[in-house]
Amino acid sequence: MNPLKKLKSMLRHPLRSAVKAWRYVIYKPRFAKYAWSDRVNGARAITCRCVSLGENVYIGPRCRIQGIERYNHARFSPSIVLADNVSVQQDFYLTCASRVEIGANTAIAAFVTITDIDHPYVDVDQPIENQDLVVSGVAIGPDCKIYNGAVITKGTHIGRHCVVGANSVVSGHYPDFCVIAGNPAKIIKRYNQQAGVWQKTDPEGKFI
Repeated sequence: MNPLKKLKSMLRHPLRSAVKAWRYVIYKPRFAKYAWSDRVNGARAITCRCVSLGENVYIGPRCRIQGIERYNHARFSPSIVLADNVSVQQDFYLTCASRVEIGANTAIAAFVTITDIDHPYVDVDQPIENQDLVVSGVAIGPDCKIYNGAVITKGTHIGRHCVVGANSVVSGHYPDFCVIAGNPAKIIKRYNQQAGVWQKTDPEGKFI
């Protein structure tokens, strides 16, 4: 925000500005990146040093955003990026050991889970929780909407301007302008920019 505009806003709303200033002082040193316009509202647990926030990011109540830096004998360097104007509603759960990136203007509804890790079931003589993680980064493009209860799993890449339906379980790569839904999720339809219409596609997103 322009410094003059910021000052005018603070003078118009002194109490709100005092709360924002307090949060800025608390959060700025903790996060990898944190802006004055960001709002973290009652999150349950955030591994702040692994999280970079763009401008005007909102994180709602009871969210857990966790960087996994060590599991068993493996060490990781997690990077979690929420770009400008990302909004995350209550009870969001994100775990990251590699990289999770959420593009600008993407809105995430309540009870969504995003993870770039998996607990494999390889050794039947060992508890599943004790087996080494499988890790693959997740990318969600800008201008997307992820509806309530969706689960986005490791290695998933979602293009820009996509919708993920409520309670969908998403795995794989999805191109731009898709409506994605189901368990397992599939492309319901995709917008054809050249024709200016919505069309059905094959599983890879190619128009039928």
